[in-house]
This record gives sequence, C-alpha cells and structure tokens, in this order.
Amino acid sequence: MAQKATKSSEEAKPRLAETAMVIASTAAPAPSWFTPKRLLVIFCLINLINYVDRGTIASNGVNGSRTTCTDSGICTAGTGIQGEFHLNNFQDGVLSSAFMVGLLIASPVFASLAKSVSPFRLIGVGLSVWTFAIVGCACSLGFWSITIFRMLVGVGEASFISLAAPFIDDNAPAAQKTAWLAIFYMCIPSGYALGYVYGGVVGSHTNWRYAFVGEAILMLPFAILGFVMKPLQLKGFFHPESKKAVTAVETAVEEVQGADTYGISNGKDASYSMKKDMRNSTLQKSSKSKVASNIKNQISRFLNDMKVLLVDEVYVVNVLGYIAYNFVIGAYSYWGPKAGYNIYHMNDADTIFGGITIMSGILGTLAGGFLLDYMTNTISNAFKLLSAVTLIGGAFCFGAFCFKNMYVFLALFGIGELLVFATQGPVNYICLHCVKPSMRPLSMAISTVSIHLFGDVPSAPLVGVLQDAINNWRKTALILTAVFFPSALIWFIGIFLHSVDRFNEESEHQITTKTERSSTTPLLEGKKMETTESVAEP
Repeated sequence: MAQKATKSSEEAKPRLAETAMVIASTAAPAPSWFTPKRLLVIFCLINLINYVDRGTIASNGVNGSRTTCTDSGICTAGTGIQGEFHLNNFQDGVLSSAFMVGLLIASPVFASLAKSVSPFRLIGVGLSVWTFAIVGCACSLGFWSITIFRMLVGVGEASFISLAAPFIDDNAPAAQKTAWLAIFYMCIPSGYALGYVYGGVVGSHTNWRYAFVGEAILMLPFAILGFVMKPLQLKGFFHPESKKAVTAVETAVEEVQGADTYGISNGKDASYSMKKDMRNSTLQKSSKSKVASNIKNQISRFLNDMKVLLVDEVYVVNVLGYIAYNFVIGAYSYWGPKAGYNIYHMNDADTIFGGITIMSGILGTLAGGFLLDYMTNTISNAFKLLSAVTLIGGAFCFGAFCFKNMYVFLALFGIGELLVFATQGPVNYICLHCVKPSMRPLSMAISTVSIHLFGDVPSAPLVGVLQDAINNWRKTALILTAVFFPSALIWFIGIFLHSVDRFNEESEHQITTKTERSSTTPLLEGKKMETTESVAEP
C-alpha cells in the first residue's frame, strides 16, 4: 500500500509541474506586439488629442466672443460658446478651468487603484469617460451643462496623466529617460497649438460643436485599445493577473495532493469534504468585513503616501516652482490669442499663436530633455536647468510685451517660449525620480492636481478679472509674465537641497516571487528575459 502511494506521488509531480507552467504562462502573458517605441507613440498621440481639446476650447473659433455694442447703438452678434451662451469673461475663464474639479477628485483615486488594478485597464476606463464627456460638450445647452461635461473631461484625463509617465519612465533607455519624457510632454504645447488652429478652422467654417465631435472620434480607438490590449506593468507593483496565476498554481497543488491523499486513504474523504464546506462558509461570512477592511487599508495607505510626499523637500520645492510656472503658461494658452488680437491687431491670432507655440514647444521641450541627458540626468542638474531657462525665457517674454511693433514682439516671444518650454522634461523627471517606484503614479497625480488647482485654473479667471478691471491687455500681460521670476527663484533653491534618485529602490509593493516578478518586466527587457529563459532550459 505504501509502495503504491509513493508511486502515485511520484507520478503526480510531473503532472503538477506541467499544470503550474501552463497556468502561469496563460495567466500572465507577455505583451504581444508592444515595443517601447510603439508605447511612446501611442501615449504621445493620446496626450496630443487631450491637449488639442484644451487649445480648441480656447481658440477664437470655438470660444468666440461676446455680443458688443457701440455708443451709437450698433451691435455685433457674439460668436462661438461665449456668444451663444452669453458668457462674461469670468464665466469664460471658469469654463476653461472646470475640468480641474474632476481631475482633483479622480487623480488620487486612479493613482491609488493602480496598486490593486491593472494600470493599463485604468487608462482605458479614463479614456472612455473622456470620450463620453467630449460628446456631451458638443451637445451642451448652456453654461452649466457644458461646465459639468468639462468636469467629466477632467475625470477621464486623470487616469492617463497619473500613469502614462511612469510607464514611459520604466521602458525608456537609461541614458535617454529625460529625452523620452520630453517627447511625451512635447505634445502639450503641440496639442494646444494644433487646438488653436483646429478650433479656429472648424469654428469659423462650420459650428463650434463639430470641433468636439471630431475630438471624440479621434480618441475612441485609444479608449478601446486600453481594454483589448494585453496589460502592461509598472515597476514596483504586482500584477493582478500574475497573482491569479500564483493562486491557480497553489490550487493545482492542493488538487493533486488531495488526489494522492485520496489514493492513500479513501476513508478520510468525508472528513476532508466537511472541513472544506466549513471553510467556504467562513469565507462567505467574512467577505463583507474584508471589503470594509480593504477600503480602510486603501485610505490609510493613501494618507501615509501623501504624508511622505508632503515632507519630501525636493518634491515640494519642485511642485511649488511648477505651480508658479504653470500659472503663467495656463493663462497664456487661454488668453494668448485674445491678447494678441487686441494688442497687436492680429487678424489670424489663433494661427499665429498656434504656429509660435507649436514650433517653440516642440523645439524647446525636446532641447530641454536632450540637454539634461547630456548634462547627466540627475535631480540637481534638473533644478539647475529649470531655474536658468525659466529666468532667461521669462525675461524674453516680458521684454516682448514692452514693444509695440508686432514683428519684434513675435521674435522675442518666440525665443522666450522656446526657453520656458525646455522645463517639461526636467520637472517631470524630478517628480518621477525623487520618490520610490510604487509612489510614482501618486507623485504625478498630486503634481498635476497642484499645478492646475493653484496654477492655470485660478490664473484664467483671475486674468479675466484683472483685464475687466484695468481694461489694458498689455499691462495685464506684463503683470502675468512677471510670475515667471518667482518660479525661477524657487527652482534655484532646489539646487542646494539634498536629493537622492530613488528609481531603483525597493518598495513594499516590489515583487519577490519569480512568477510575479516576470510579469512586471519592462518592455525594454523583454527580449533579454526571453533569451535568458531559453538558455536556462535543459
């Protein structure tokens, strides 16, 4: 009897190993056709469409103008959103900032969910919400309806902005990390600029509502892609599917061992079945308490992570400088075309500002990323670059508004924008590398929420109020541009702070088992891992 049991156990071992290998390979598949460069291209296109929407709603063609009347009683009908819904400048500024409400609420939520749900699927959910909200903007009936849909746009955007940069940072070559981030963030000025042109063309030739319909059509394929593609993983996180694989393997072990035990002693089957039933009953009763406990743990973990971020001097200084910087950039992006039209009487303000922004944005953002990589991408060097380009670029922009000649203004303003856009790669490099890998989504989420909540969100309506009060676009622009200088000073302070690059630090969520670790391998190392495994096979 003992010999039969031993024989049965030995025969079960190959079956167990084979079962475990099959389950693990099917539960945690490697990405199919994804490569790091394809990932970068897809994320850049999504980011571009997102910011095309920002430029579109700010363009003269879509945003339009209010109804105006002369002293003699001759009135000119309003155009676009502002004309159709009869908005004043303050309401118009609020409309540009409404997305922040959704972004503020949803960004920390998506960042926290990334620890338990596939981040790639979260991006798919966010893009689906974004697409729905954009269609809602096209169907709006008044100020409040379009404001609500703009809030939902922020909810949809939240998942992508929190998770895209960490994905890129994981898969970029070590010596080109800032350059890859710069390519991704280059889509911000490019998107704004294309939005100016796109909104101007569509709004002037058809109706402003069709501009939003076009954006939704462009984003829909990427929303679907987030659900149908095999999920990618982030450094410092476990994969839910790989966890299922481990659980499935353990279940297979129990089943095989249970079969062997049955072969040894059939008399114990009734006792085993009774224990199994009692165990299932206990699990069902405790399920509700587990849900409550999980929610409590999520909140506790979020609060602890927030505390870590807020006491990190490097992170706080970086975000404070970014807030002041974004205060100016946000107001430029929204009021720029109108200011140019009123100060320099530009007939095609949308096209001119769009052209300057897209050229300066592309060249400046790429130059900033490649320059930091050339200097050696460290946090200290990033602060040096941030303070220098913001100070010099701000001086050029300030000087540009002092000249009455439009061509001198365009030349100086173009150089200024070229320099200030060089900040995009370095500032986000600091956000990603001054924290542990598992905290990068939350770091990006809080950074984004902060620069919008305290930066471009209040700047748009505040500039509108300032202009309503002084009624002089040149003075308004000069006051706004002066905010670049405090931003440069804050980043200058960051040079002298003790900084540590924590990209390679282990975290409490880092994977330790072989099965789970393989599922979190960045795309860049995919071929390397496959080669190693093939060599290791007997």
